[in-house]
Amino acid sequence: MNGKRITLRQSQLVFGFGPGAMVDLPTRSVVIGGLDLWHMRERGSWRPVHEPRAVAVLETLLRATGRLADDVQLTLRTPPADDEARAGNGEPPGIEARIFPAWFVARDAETVGDTRRRRLVRWQDLNPKGRADFIDDDGRRVAVTPIRFVAGCHKGHLQDIDWSYAVHVDQPGRCVQPLWLEERGTSGDPASTRITCGCGAALSLRDAQADGRFGKCRGRRPWLNKDEADCSENLRFLTRTATNAYFPQVLTVISLPAAEDELTRLVEGQMDAIDWVTTEAEMALARRANPSLRAALEGWSDADIVARVAQLRATGHQNLAKAPKVAEFDLLASGLPEIGADTPDARLHARTLTRDQWDGDRPRLSPIASVVAVHRLREVACLYGFTRFEAAPTAIDGDLEELHIAVEGAALATDLDWLPAVEQRGEGIFLRFDAEAIADWLGKPAVMARHEALWSGWERWRQGQAYGDKLRFPNLAYYAMHGFSHALMNEIALDCGYPATALKERLYAILEEDGPRYGLLLYTASTGAQGTLGGLVAVLPRLGAIAERALDRLALCSGDPICAEHDPDHHSDERALSGAACHSCLLVAETSCEARNLYLDRALTAPTVLTDATALFHG
Repeated sequence: MNGKRITLRQSQLVFGFGPGAMVDLPTRSVVIGGLDLWHMRERGSWRPVHEPRAVAVLETLLRATGRLADDVQLTLRTPPADDEARAGNGEPPGIEARIFPAWFVARDAETVGDTRRRRLVRWQDLNPKGRADFIDDDGRRVAVTPIRFVAGCHKGHLQDIDWSYAVHVDQPGRCVQPLWLEERGTSGDPASTRITCGCGAALSLRDAQADGRFGKCRGRRPWLNKDEADCSENLRFLTRTATNAYFPQVLTVISLPAAEDELTRLVEGQMDAIDWVTTEAEMALARRANPSLRAALEGWSDADIVARVAQLRATGHQNLAKAPKVAEFDLLASGLPEIGADTPDARLHARTLTRDQWDGDRPRLSPIASVVAVHRLREVACLYGFTRFEAAPTAIDGDLEELHIAVEGAALATDLDWLPAVEQRGEGIFLRFDAEAIADWLGKPAVMARHEALWSGWERWRQGQAYGDKLRFPNLAYYAMHGFSHALMNEIALDCGYPATALKERLYAILEEDGPRYGLLLYTASTGAQGTLGGLVAVLPRLGAIAERALDRLALCSGDPICAEHDPDHHSDERALSGAACHSCLLVAETSCEARNLYLDRALTAPTVLTDATALFHG
């Protein structure tokens, strides 16, 4: 970008503006470079993120999709952080962003009647030194902005539209007349916006959006140094600022405590400094170079430390055969009075509460079997790909691998060996639901009828998806717990001091051979102080009353009776995936919901104006 720099938070590079994302700037648009273009000094501007369970899942997933070589051991790193104290010492840390798209339109329009037209120019036609203007035929300097329209495909590829070719696709030869963007009226109708040529040829945006208009994708990857050689997808019209231009694929894991003895605890605390150690000689070198490390590990031999580092690197003392959600549920629902260590640097510290400690002696809340106060938790979020046009399928039962292979995201690097990740600290509340109570509820005739209605809508939607044959319908317990989760988040936000957008959910509706697991984790986590203020755990003595107020609010929605009577079988879009749910009752900020506000039905959670026979919480 000609030496100019923009600043993004590390979490933004994982959750929304990672490789392949387009960022709109005042005079131009750029695409964030892939990991090949992340300029990071060795151990200078980044640090490793240790989460063996996440690495195990990602290695399996990425190897299955061909994005990770079989002989490569994956690592996680934080995005680069600029340290001004190191300025001038070689290449500064940062991420290269490339100009995209390379077509621009004049800012000022020429008006003729109700038609406004603006000149189209290419990047190479602009003034020297990257100025965002050009000299028109009359010698005037004309300011420009990036054109809003580009082309892409389902595999994430991205390229400029060759507007000269697109306008003259049905004409022989190559026209060299100037191109214009014309807009008529004020409706914004695609048919009223055209790309026209000085020769008289024209193409409306409505025609440009037709499938196959731009031919086959050429595998362009402007965020990487190398394009893909072959792509069988058709190019599709894409508005670069639209919400469907970029969907990050992020794996989120709640860290489990790894410490089993004193040495493990000490090594865990120093892993950032010694994760590279593989021999006793390297360990001795690390001790000499780092006085704080030497003091922390005093009394332990180099051989013991190297062996423990290798053990933690390989397994993290955690059961890597389990899916992340299964392992998390099994620990949080274990019933142990104390989970993890009560230390400032603990990855996870929680306490299982008695029923009177969370005000749970209420018949209406009988489906909740137990509550756990999670005083400290560590969330690791890792970006491993992205999609365009549609988001990857939502994983609802912990089986991440199968669902995400269904939509193969775009590559983040030409030769992948690491992924960007962030770790955030926070607190939360875990609720375990009674599996027997849910089984009895699922057997009710009204609930089974509701299942048929929701399944019918889901089946209609699934048949229109390219990856539909790999999707599975979520069980109704997920719908009921999901609705309860959103209602509880909204109610807790009024009491705990956190904004509703700071709260997040993690649902456990897992059907395994050894029995179903049903649970809900509401938590907040951030890299700053917002995730560690203690306000969420502080509401636990009042949780019963808060939960009942949340259920009471679901009884009537300002959108009723239309909301309560919504029939998913009458829709083919994503509205077919939910029952009674709208912005007035259940929908929350998408940063808070793990399922993009899908799979919701308040009729399965609480009584509504339409029925009380399907509610899990029916009292």
